Amino acid sequence: MTSIRRTLIVGLMAGVLAIALLASFATYFTARREIGELQDLQLKQLAYSTRIDDLLRGLQPGIGPRKSGVDDGVTELLTQIWNRDGVLVYWSRPDSELPVTATPGYATVRVNHRDWRVYTLVQGTHALQVAQAIDEREAIATRTALRTLLPFIVLIPLLGVMIWFGVGRGLSPLETMSRALGKRRADALAPLAERGLPEELKPLAASVNALLARLDAALGAQRRFTADAAHELRTPLAALKLQLDVARRVGDDPARVAAYDDLEGGVARASHLVDQLLTLARVEPEALATRAVDCDLVALAKDAIVARGALAAKKRVDLGLARETPARVHGDPASLAILLSNLLDNALRYTPAGGRIDVAIACGDDSGAILTVADTGPGIPADERERVFDRFFRGTDAGAAAGSGLGLSIVKRIADAHGAAITLGDAPEGTGLVVTVRFPQTRSDTPT
Repeated sequence: MTSIRRTLIVGLMAGVLAIALLASFATYFTARREIGELQDLQLKQLAYSTRIDDLLRGLQPGIGPRKSGVDDGVTELLTQIWNRDGVLVYWSRPDSELPVTATPGYATVRVNHRDWRVYTLVQGTHALQVAQAIDEREAIATRTALRTLLPFIVLIPLLGVMIWFGVGRGLSPLETMSRALGKRRADALAPLAERGLPEELKPLAASVNALLARLDAALGAQRRFTADAAHELRTPLAALKLQLDVARRVGDDPARVAAYDDLEGGVARASHLVDQLLTLARVEPEALATRAVDCDLVALAKDAIVARGALAAKKRVDLGLARETPARVHGDPASLAILLSNLLDNALRYTPAGGRIDVAIACGDDSGAILTVADTGPGIPADERERVFDRFFRGTDAGAAAGSGLGLSIVKRIADAHGAAITLGDAPEGTGLVVTVRFPQTRSDTPT
């Protein structure tokens, strides 16, 4: 499992260690080079501070600086003086005779399998050589360079501890938010407090609050739906119970048949209401988006018309496809079929015998498919056209027509889920209702 804390600590420590190693190597080699330059400068200063004439008059050969018995970082500096004839006239160590260099200045020579760093200075008729063993110079440089690395060695663990606590402190607001969400009840959908949060957590808190708001709205809609469904089911169930009691009490056959007919009608109305409620509960925009494909709207309309042909003929209603233009809609075929079914069922329910229902499909110039269902029924008053999309609302002109008040509500939810706009208008003849559904333009409708 990926851990933000572990990722941050490992990443930071790896970066710190990499930088520390690079800095250590750079510091080590830089210190060695600078110490070597200082030792060269020491040789030069010693050569210039030595007076050859005074040294020849006051000192005897073999007398010179010696290496102390304690290893305190000070090494022996070898001194030799040559005359113009190449004769060694002074030396600090008889056992270490350095060769005469060809030119004054710095040189590196090898004597008895040992390298020496030599500085030669010519004063009058003599040449002065001051030398130091290379291995001793390197030992001093190494010890000094390692001492300069001591702060790195001490500070890296301390820096690791500081990174550990710093990362923990930086992630503490996230852990606090997580604990606050974990302690909430299932119905506690109040937004999280964003005041005092770090800038990095404010977008997360805003997203969580937006999600909580959507959940609150969804749960509220479900609660309202459940309350409305319970209220609407109570009436047909009470009617069924009353009709059943009537059927039990009647004695003659004609009255019993009539009571059973009423009971059958009540069962049909209750079944239709339950079907509409289940359809409404299944119409979720998120679920429809996952099933969206390119649909042939004309084919769906023809299927819906054919399925209601017998009912239209029984009611003597002229139902047909008045105008069709090839049109495709990006959406869920089953949901679009329900939309068409509800529109046609409503039109058949309210269109009187001898009336007409025309279905038309066209393509707009700057929009997608346009579906129109026009009937010659009583229509809907203008002041009620916004409310008819509410659940369980039935207009004042609904009359005795059977219905649950859910048909147009389902149509509206399916249209919204497909990004379509639905409008209600008057029929051209002056009576009736025209329902227009305008779908958004799909990729296949886009002109090339």
